[in-house]
Amino acid sequence: MGILFAPRIKNYNDQLLYTFKEVPRNIYENKGYKILPSKSMYIDESMISDQWENILRLLCSIKLGETKASIILKRLSSYAKQHPLHKAIKEIGRIHKTIFLLRYFDETHLRQNIEKQLNKIELSHLFAKAVFFGNNQEFKYETKEEQEIVVACRHLIQNAIILWNYLFISNKLSEIEEEDEVQKNIELMKSSSIMTWQHVNMHGEYDFIIDLDIPPFDMIKINSLKIN
Repeated sequence: MGILFAPRIKNYNDQLLYTFKEVPRNIYENKGYKILPSKSMYIDESMISDQWENILRLLCSIKLGETKASIILKRLSSYAKQHPLHKAIKEIGRIHKTIFLLRYFDETHLRQNIEKQLNKIELSHLFAKAVFFGNNQEFKYETKEEQEIVVACRHLIQNAIILWNYLFISNKLSEIEEEDEVQKNIELMKSSSIMTWQHVNMHGEYDFIIDLDIPPFDMIKINSLKIN
């Protein structure tokens, strides 16, 4: 489906790795491998082959947007006795999880990318807290509608700050004449985040009056900026 699910797995050293019955653990031990699959638990290939047509239908339904994966899995989990399709999906999951863990052990670049994404998520939480600084960051509203308004206002302020950051950076890049210098700055920005707010006075006064005679950004230059 063209999707790589790359989570940060806690205690990954304690996670089980799986193999097939035709290639048991002792084969890897005899080769001197340090990372080994489970001794007794194997991937049940017959279960996958028996449900393969249903698995393909399930994937097509999700890919075409006919249904959501969460709804299907909730339905499959509701059976008193585990559904055969659910069992087959779990077996496929063991294959992908084992491959992912082996890649995670072996590829430094993959581990770094996962850590970067985690840092971005943590940064977004800090950003939300910085904007929503009043009332000890607690909701003081009873109804769901009022709470949704508060969250929407917070998102609006966050988006306004991010938009200003984009415009400011684009305006600065448009002022650089040397193309090599532009690319150099872009490479530096790849390792940083646009989600920054240290330059914003959250506790100060907000002046929404804009002097149209002196625009804060040169939109003509920004729109003509071309980045390869």
